[in-house]
Amino acid sequence: MTTEAHTPASARREAVWEQTVEGFGTVRVVPVDPPADVDLIHSWVTEERARFWGMLDAGRERVLEIYDYIDGLDTHHAYLVHRDDRPVALFQTYEPEADPVGECYDVQPGDFGIHLLLAPAAGDGERGFTAALLSVLLAYAFSDPRHTRIVVEPDARNDKMIARMLRTGFTLGPQIDMPEKRAQLCFLTRDDYR
Repeated sequence: MTTEAHTPASARREAVWEQTVEGFGTVRVVPVDPPADVDLIHSWVTEERARFWGMLDAGRERVLEIYDYIDGLDTHHAYLVHRDDRPVALFQTYEPEADPVGECYDVQPGDFGIHLLLAPAAGDGERGFTAALLSVLLAYAFSDPRHTRIVVEPDARNDKMIARMLRTGFTLGPQIDMPEKRAQLCFLTRDDYR
């Protein structure tokens, strides 16, 4: 069989961002196509390891409904992240002033929100994988000169993600109460990113 037959359709979509990281591979950020990607996304968000994503009990149709809704917004976007044509993460971006999080903290001009869900690791995982992926996603987020501060709001109980954000250069903000969770705000300014 040809390599083309083994490449997911999403890997052939036009990327909004593509970057090659030496020793890691080529990372491509492609828009989610909800009907085409629902099975993959559903398989990721309903795993116990994704419990902080808040969709453990969501059926396939509910996941499709959510991503169809996001796809119709101008302020929120969902992407599949590929490493050398293999989907490895779900990445979402949003404008905080148009999101419920914006009602819970003082949104600053230039704030830009992101969410990241890594795909299940094949095997034992790979040292440096998350750091390399985040470096590309942050480069994409800061490629827009209007974005001066990245905002993340992981579940306050998600110690691993909060620790990862701190290692990446984010600083802790306040904890906030959102309808679905108590969240820990973290911020990364363009200056700190540099």
